Amino acid sequence: MSSLICNSSAQKIWFDEYNLWILLSDGRQLSVPLIYFPRLKNASPEELGNYVISGGGYGLHWDDLDEDIHVESLLAGQYQKEAV
Repeated sequence: MSSLICNSSAQKIWFDEYNLWILLSDGRQLSVPLIYFPRLKNASPEELGNYVISGGGYGLHWDDLDEDIHVESLLAGQYQKEAV
């Protein structure tokens, strides 16, 4: 696996109407459509804001939503799109 995937961790996250944005430790910004994460897509702004960057930046966790996202998986393109 590429070191661009393995050594990248989240420093900051934020949302716009359609996307989860992640600022990575190496300066890159990653945008992932919220449609890939139904719990996040359907969450209130307050629920979205109640997250923890865990594992030294390698994980994102929303306790109230029971949602966990691994940064390495996002960078590898491993996520499951909501059934349409």
